[in-house]
Formats: sequence, C-alpha cells, structure tokens
Amino acid sequence: MISYGLQDKVALVTGINNPQGIGATTALAFSSEGAKLVLIYKKIARPFDETKTDNNGVDRYYAANAGNADEVERKLQELGAEYLLIESDISSEAAVKEIYSKAIERFGHVDILVNNAATDDETGLDTIEKITPNVIDDTFAVNVRGSILMMRELINHRGTYGRIINISTDAAQVFAGQITYGASKATLEALTRSIALEAAPYGITVNCVAPGPTQTGWIDSEFEKQVVPIIPMGQLIQPDDIADTILFLASERARMLTGQVIKVSGGHAL
Repeated sequence: MISYGLQDKVALVTGINNPQGIGATTALAFSSEGAKLVLIYKKIARPFDETKTDNNGVDRYYAANAGNADEVERKLQELGAEYLLIESDISSEAAVKEIYSKAIERFGHVDILVNNAATDDETGLDTIEKITPNVIDDTFAVNVRGSILMMRELINHRGTYGRIINISTDAAQVFAGQITYGASKATLEALTRSIALEAAPYGITVNCVAPGPTQTGWIDSEFEKQVVPIIPMGQLIQPDDIADTILFLASERARMLTGQVIKVSGGHAL
C-alpha cells in the first residue's frame, strides 16, 4: 500500500459540491489519507429537469452543481473527517482572502491547494462567431483570476510544506466549440509553469492535472457511445483516476516534480 504521507496535512480543494465530481472525490481521498480539509463550493444555478436526475446526463450534473454540498458533507462525516466547508466565489479577491483567513483560524496553515473550481458557458456562445464579452470575462474570472488569487494566498501564507495542483483539461490547446473555456485552461497550464519557477525557492511545487472525458455525472449513455471510441484506453476516465494522481502530486514522493502538466486521459487528446 502506498503511503502518501498526508496525515494531518491541510488540503484546500475548490469546487466540491458535485458528489460525483473531481473535487468531491479528491476531498474524500485526502480525508482517507488523514488530511484535514478546507472545502470551497459555489452553487451554480442552471435549469434542469428534476425527473431526469436519476441518470447521468446534463440534468443530473446541473442539479448537483446547484446544490449546497449536503451529500458530500454527509460522506465526510461518515469518514470522521476534519473539515471546514465554505460557500464562496473565488473570482473575488476579498472572498479568497476570507477563505484563507478562515482556514488559518481553523487549522493554522494550508499545505495543499487543489484549484478545481471552474466555469464554462453552456448557452452555445463560446465560439468565435457568437462569443460575447460577458462569456470571456465570466470564464476568465473564475478559471484564471480565481486560480491565481488562490495560489497567491497559499504562497503568501506558506509554511513548511507546499503543493499546488491545478486542474486543466486534456484538450486545452485545441478546444473548438468552447474557445474561451479552452483558452482559460491553456492559460492555467502556462501559469503552472511560470509559478512553479517562482515558488520553487520556497519548496512549493506547482503542477497541473489535465483530465480527459471524465464521468462526473454529465456524460449520458448516448454521449458515452460517441466518446469512448476516441479514448485509446477504451473507457471513460473516472474521478478516482484524477484523485489518485492529485494525491501523488500532493505527496512527499512528488517533491521534485514541478511545472508539469499531466494528462490523465486514457490517451485521449495526446
């Protein structure tokens, strides 16, 4: 059994209210390793059909992200996790400062940051012919500005241990149909490399995980039939696959690994 050495480390994970999501799965994985948790979520209101939420698809996904993390909290309580749950908006500098203030008041420090929170446009406007300033601004506000602010606060409040893991997407370099979302994630990958160099003197590593098509509740059976054939490993990526990689990057075993973008994609979008 691999020992990640995360007992009593404090891990801050954003974007955790979807019980099937990468954030929630990662939080539970950290808890299983004995880490203490600071968990951030924001309810995102999008229309969904309540009668269709029993099966995977956009309605289940939208319903989960509109929720208040009750189900995730229940699982944490079952594990006996030590956690602080905060509803907040990381695109706001004041909110980010408040998150770290509360985290430090509760646990004394933050060792690990997982920048998982992200937003995208679901109205079909994220193409070069239809793009609007609001789509550009809203996407970059969370995916880029929010991620930078979260990293800045960890580095400025650094202790004796530091790990930053950003979450991108395997198609960041070419994302036709969601150009602003893809560009924001490509920016996050570039930031990962730059900030890794700046943070290295402090012993803080900065890496990025780029998931392929991952079953977080949004891929219905019909779409799965279309996607799986273009994944060389022949199956959807699961949130546990991403969480396992994040745990490694957060561990002492990855101490000399920094500035990397690691695709966990089953060979998709290489």
